[in-house]
Amino acid sequence: MKILHVISSVNPTGGGPIEATNQFSLTMKATGHHSEIASLDCAEATFVRKSPVPVHTLGPGHSKYCFSPRLVPWLKANRTKYDVVVVHGIWQFHSFGTWLALHNSGTPYVVYTHGMLDPWFKKRYPLKHLKKWLFWPWSDYRVLRDAQGVLFTCEEERRLARSSFSLYRCNERVVCYGIHGPRSNPESNLQELFRRYPELNGKRVALFISRIHPKKACDLVIEAFARVLAPHSDWHLVIAGPDQVGLQKDLDQRAKQLGIASRITWTGMISDALKWGAIQAAEVLVLPSHQENFGIVVAESLASRVPVLISNKVNIWREIEADGAGIVSEDTLEGACSLLRSYLEMPTEKKFAMRKAARDCFEKRFEITKAAARLNDVLAGVCGMN
Repeated sequence: MKILHVISSVNPTGGGPIEATNQFSLTMKATGHHSEIASLDCAEATFVRKSPVPVHTLGPGHSKYCFSPRLVPWLKANRTKYDVVVVHGIWQFHSFGTWLALHNSGTPYVVYTHGMLDPWFKKRYPLKHLKKWLFWPWSDYRVLRDAQGVLFTCEEERRLARSSFSLYRCNERVVCYGIHGPRSNPESNLQELFRRYPELNGKRVALFISRIHPKKACDLVIEAFARVLAPHSDWHLVIAGPDQVGLQKDLDQRAKQLGIASRITWTGMISDALKWGAIQAAEVLVLPSHQENFGIVVAESLASRVPVLISNKVNIWREIEADGAGIVSEDTLEGACSLLRSYLEMPTEKKFAMRKAARDCFEKRFEITKAAARLNDVLAGVCGMN
């Protein structure tokens, strides 16, 4: 198959969607499939030049909606080069533009919603939801209605999506994400981490790795660390990820008020060996998000035998709980404290068992070749190649 992925941006700070796109593309290449990306980026962007998958840049996108007049004509002119188009995300022009170009064209397309229909957004941002509702019937409702498949990364995401808008119709499919496990040398990863952040050497590390954003509940991680782990001098908190909304300054100020600023290392966005070093150095991953449609870092931690302490708003929480690969609680301060306290009080032998269960969970559910095979089956069915 020749597959075109359409996404707003290939900037890695966008998190899960572009990371999954790259990993699926490279894995499916090994089985003879060719993937390309169409994005609304500018060709001069450094991250475009570094993309592991060929990118057709059709930007710049204007405003938060990322409108570009180049997208629709390009898709119409080039659609016959591809067997299927995969759209990543909604609410920006790349999804509606794909519908404008491809509906009733003979070129099939599917859509990954990437958690963007989660009702949490309706509750957290009611005015934004009202604005979306005004656009929904004539824009993204049509995008999903006319897609040959609307793809969800887990059953929980599919279930939640149905409650965001009363006008909802689509061909739902669950196609779980997958990732490669760590492929670089663990020892060199750790050496690089400790060279950059020597204060972590010899510490028990609690790791938060994600965007610094209110929905990720970074504030709960800091508050819970202060209450539960700070009295234990061997614990250190690492907060890794890009500060996209200017939240870090306030969080750092709160850490100073709590007297734990020296116990927190802020790394900013990390990748490759440094990211894997941080995960491998961690004793636990802590992610009490208010909304998370999948959480690639959760799968990465499982691959590294790191137990995950997550909220029940991380949509793969049922799988984690069923496999005994971590601990699940509510996305509240009490819940975050419970996560840390439950792990801290766990007998040593149970902690070792949980580390093994983490890797087993990854192998069974989230390993990339198995996930790519499931996506391949869906896309082949859409193209009539089964």
